[in-house]
Amino acid sequence: MKHNFKKLDIWNRSVDFVTEIYQLTQMYPKEEIFGLIAQTRRAAVSAPLNISEGSAKSSNKDFARFLEMAIGSLFEVETALVIACKLNYINSDELLDKQTKVNELQRMINGFKDTLEK
Repeated sequence: MKHNFKKLDIWNRSVDFVTEIYQLTQMYPKEEIFGLIAQTRRAAVSAPLNISEGSAKSSNKDFARFLEMAIGSLFEVETALVIACKLNYINSDELLDKQTKVNELQRMINGFKDTLEK
């Protein structure tokens, strides 16, 4: 059963989140361009990419596996943001804002995954 990923709220919101991460990481020091900036952006981009790739799979079980990878990528983003905060690249308010969005996205993706598995 294939899904139109462009109509999925989880995909649209995760794409919006990627935009926010790109804007936030523009403020990091330039020496992080191949380090924390690249890693954080890659992890953020991975979430909607996994959602879209999973939507093309022939079974809901396969799609659910890709949704788990999207959730994992969001955990990776959160960890990178915690590190960025400890390095004083972002402040605690920015960290909290992004953590809230990460947690909300993870809940939404997990909820959608649960409906696929029923």
